Amino acid sequence: MVATAGSHATAMTDPGLEPVATLPGVGPALAETLRKLGIERVQDLWFHLPLRYEDRTRVTAIRDLVAGDAAQVEGVVEAVETGFRYRPQLKVALTDASHATLVLRFFHFRRQQVEQFKPGMRLRCYGAIRHGQHGLEMVHPQYRALHGDTPVEATLTPIYPVTEGLGQQRLRSVIDKALARLPDETALELIPHEMLQPLGLMPLRDALLGVHRPAPDADVPALLAGAHPAQQRLAFEELLAHHLSLKRLRARIRKQRAPALPNDSALEKKFLEALPFMLTRAQQRVAAEVGHDLAKRVPMLRLVQGDVGSGKTVVAALAALHAIANGWQTALMAPTELLAEQHLRSFRAWFEPLGIEVAWLVGKVTGRARAKVLERLAAGAPVAVGTHALMQDGVEFERLGLAVVDEQHRFGVQQRIALRDKGAAVGEAPHQLVLTATPIPRTLAMSAYADLDVSTLDELPPGRTPVRTVAIANGRRDEVIERIRAACAEGRQAYWVCTLIEDSEQLQAQAAEVAHAQLRKALPECSVGLVHGRMKPKEKQVAMDAFKAGGIGLLVATTVIEVGVDVPNASLMVIENAERLGLAQLHQLRGRVGRGAVASSCVLLYQPPLSGLAQQRLETLRETNDGFVIAEKDLRLRGPGELLGTRQTGEMGFRVADIVRDASLMPAVQRVGTAMLREYPVLARRLTERWIGGAARFADA
Repeated sequence: MVATAGSHATAMTDPGLEPVATLPGVGPALAETLRKLGIERVQDLWFHLPLRYEDRTRVTAIRDLVAGDAAQVEGVVEAVETGFRYRPQLKVALTDASHATLVLRFFHFRRQQVEQFKPGMRLRCYGAIRHGQHGLEMVHPQYRALHGDTPVEATLTPIYPVTEGLGQQRLRSVIDKALARLPDETALELIPHEMLQPLGLMPLRDALLGVHRPAPDADVPALLAGAHPAQQRLAFEELLAHHLSLKRLRARIRKQRAPALPNDSALEKKFLEALPFMLTRAQQRVAAEVGHDLAKRVPMLRLVQGDVGSGKTVVAALAALHAIANGWQTALMAPTELLAEQHLRSFRAWFEPLGIEVAWLVGKVTGRARAKVLERLAAGAPVAVGTHALMQDGVEFERLGLAVVDEQHRFGVQQRIALRDKGAAVGEAPHQLVLTATPIPRTLAMSAYADLDVSTLDELPPGRTPVRTVAIANGRRDEVIERIRAACAEGRQAYWVCTLIEDSEQLQAQAAEVAHAQLRKALPECSVGLVHGRMKPKEKQVAMDAFKAGGIGLLVATTVIEVGVDVPNASLMVIENAERLGLAQLHQLRGRVGRGAVASSCVLLYQPPLSGLAQQRLETLRETNDGFVIAEKDLRLRGPGELLGTRQTGEMGFRVADIVRDASLMPAVQRVGTAMLREYPVLARRLTERWIGGAARFADA
């Protein structure tokens, strides 16, 4: 039987467990570089799967290019130009037989590169297409000069996650050597035959070879969409491995003891009476669920999900009061300094009048200030707010009773556990409360948060005005600027958010800087500020504080303001290139307005023509402000893993699975997972180690 064969495999007989250094050509330096990617054994290479594929099997005519797509083009260099407006750049105009022109744009280049491009030379380029000032362009494309007849690639090109000092070509060669050591199906398979057979999935060996080396006749659209049977087979196993690890983690945590943190009604009453608002029924219900968990000696593992502005922070503060009243500490961790600062302001405003100290620890707190905070935490400071800096070595809590993690999907289970480990010194596991502003349908909760109970804040505080959303083509940009002028004249404030399809903070910053310069020129009577990811934290904070205080009328920003910014006077949000963002992110951004009593608007500025999917996204946002409706719609649209953040799977550490796209696999994953934990615990452990690798210890944390 398959299970038996798999379960008796040992390092002696299992080639997958051999060190990567046993592969020809892998010396100590390359082995060290691979270790940075979590690759130490041969099987880690088998399961180091392509992030995506590039289709270089065909050449697209320039006139047929579509913004937002990636494509390969061939053409003749017509003109080369270097310029230094705002920053150095090199532009190369390329024309092909369709008599259309494409601009290749480079921001980083050497003099030899400029000299290399000569009018009349033939080039083949691959890259993402976007709208430029004078038509379509590619920014930093991959390119090669053509001499004579150069055939295109015969198969799709896999693109792997890499690290500094390791290029795609070299990694592909190492993976090929590892694949040559794949054992036969019986030795490779870890899921028992009787559980796998009814699912009708392809053999694991075929699936691995199929994703690493797509056949020339492979279903290209299915591979690019992640829907190919080989990818689905691997997605099933990966979801199963994560599910098993979360289930084992939950079972392990449930065996630990946690401090019982009963409510102190006098302290809670004092806190609630001082609040400038009344709790909603939903907040009262969820706070009671959390309080019920905290009173037990079993560690709480609870996710509180609620739409933008539903008041999750106050629920976290009420939970913190339980810990404080019983002499235990609370740590609240957020993914960005901006969001952490937002929590800090709220917690200090609520807690300091009650005589409760709130400590602050992020990466920028250094030297003597950091030493002082560490001393306070070790001495029992009741509340700490910060970023992942709270999890670093050297940060010790005297008695950590509650760990609150905001926007969990940006961290992952490992970091949550690292924070939990901070409480291990006293022999009690801290309770865990996870907050998310991304409402998630049940199927996704089953996979992303299999180790957590879920509470839902399904009611917005009274006094919030629904945001009116309109979609306007870029050609009407001047009208939008006039709306901002009118809003500023009335003393109201606005956001202008710049987005780029590239995942480059540098390019995003540049887009924001260009927009900032243009808007300052167009709106001389309005104070225009700027915030982007490449600014120093201090500069960012100065701009944010000025905006909050009303000193800035229009804030130009990248998507760094997606979460954690609360300016009730801001009543207009313009999102440039809205077609490039997913529903969840657009909804998060829109949530920055409508936080006061003034009627608010969100303008989705898009570049026509819109793809069908982009059109549906913008329609959905125009029709509803309900995050849960948007989450369900996102699931139906099968957007590429947008629901839980950017590419959620990347942030959860998934290699091939996408918990939005592959939600239909979850019921079978749960069935097989339950049976394996009960009947084949050794295989369950090996499967987890195979997929989660170096992080497998977290499955037993």
